[in-house]
Amino acid sequence: MLKRITAVTVATLLLAACSQGANTSDADSDARSQLIVFAAASLNTAFPRIAEDVFEPDNPGVDITFSFEGSSALAEKILAGAPADVFASANVGNIDKVREAAVSPTEFTKNTLRLIVPSGNPAGVTDLASANAAKLVVCAPQVPCGAATTQLAEHVGLTLTPVSEEQSVTDVRTKVETGEADAGLVYVTDAMLVKDKVEIVDVPGITDVGTSYMITTLADAPNPDAAKAFLDAVMSEKGQAILTQYGFGTGEGESK
Repeated sequence: MLKRITAVTVATLLLAACSQGANTSDADSDARSQLIVFAAASLNTAFPRIAEDVFEPDNPGVDITFSFEGSSALAEKILAGAPADVFASANVGNIDKVREAAVSPTEFTKNTLRLIVPSGNPAGVTDLASANAAKLVVCAPQVPCGAATTQLAEHVGLTLTPVSEEQSVTDVRTKVETGEADAGLVYVTDAMLVKDKVEIVDVPGITDVGTSYMITTLADAPNPDAAKAFLDAVMSEKGQAILTQYGFGTGEGESK
């Protein structure tokens, strides 16, 4: 009889312990919060670094979900009601699209274009004109890097005839680094990421054309406190230093 009672008692204690453990796990899960960051595709290396090195040490209870795409696609998702806390756009235009949802948009960095070719430059591209005569790939006009490409073409007085127009700068970069295209116009930050696979061809006047990156928290942010903390991390001295490491320019910190 004693053995039976002992067995029941032990089983009861184990069940209680398991129940307590499950409740603790649920409590830990409930204690964590989620932060959703929509960001331009060109930020897909710098932002995770800022999250890891700057944001997370001061916000250990927050899990970040990044969505990296062309800024125009992200703006459309926001307008369609997709939940997001932060929107970082590669230009002012797409911030303007979500103006009613944006809370004090701020410029946080800059970028400029570069003409890249596959390693070895198999098509013998020497300038923008020869790139235009070869298989040139650019961003679509509605994408910030595409808008910058249009400005560059106007600046140098050349009508571009690309073989394809991509929805993000990373798509352009990929086509060039894999040799699918003879040349492509990408941000300098993208060129730096694959410098062992591509070469940069000098284009006079290309640095005269650039784009201002804007960041904003959103009015309907599910986690407004974490959103503000992430924006602060990006604008901090450490955050700006990380952006500089990846080739971005210094932001002005001006609200638009």
